[in-house]
Amino acid sequence: MSDTEAPSDTEALPLDLPVPADDGAAAHLPGLELPIVRLMGTHGHPVDLSDLSGRVVVYAYPRTGRPGEPSPEGWDEIPGARGCTPQSCAFRDSLDDLRSVGIHHVFGLSAQETEYQREAAERLALPFPLLSDHRMEFTRAIRLPTFTMGELTLLKRLTMVIEDGAIAHVFYPVFPPQESARQVVDFLRAHDAAR
Repeated sequence: MSDTEAPSDTEALPLDLPVPADDGAAAHLPGLELPIVRLMGTHGHPVDLSDLSGRVVVYAYPRTGRPGEPSPEGWDEIPGARGCTPQSCAFRDSLDDLRSVGIHHVFGLSAQETEYQREAAERLALPFPLLSDHRMEFTRAIRLPTFTMGELTLLKRLTMVIEDGAIAHVFYPVFPPQESARQVVDFLRAHDAAR
């Protein structure tokens, strides 16, 4: 986006968004070995996160919106709900920094179906796949934090650093979402320097 372009309605974040609190719903995740669950990616291939070697980052988010389509009523009042597009763009823009701290793969994860995710991945020119857990198999298997909005069950925003199929570190809650990638890079730089 050039300096003269205004951010789209999915990129701009209101300044008065409610800050999510740590409700302890992700406390069980660090150290967890991932189960074998195949998640379809927007690149057209299933991904089994338990089978990937090296460092992997997965950022879970509730849902991406589309420009011109309104968010669900009350969306901005849900702590941590708004900001999926800025978070994805931050991971896109930080890919070189993430690779510099040993990240082999980056994935976004939501409960949205792959076709819906594909539109966002293409529109945002994401150089990594978004993974769909629309059947909530992965979410249930490792008990990822969720919330409901009407009839929808959505993932709460969190970021996992996975090493050789096990969760090494979890950022939860994630706020502000556009700082998520930088938090991962800063953490891993400090972690590696302390070794």
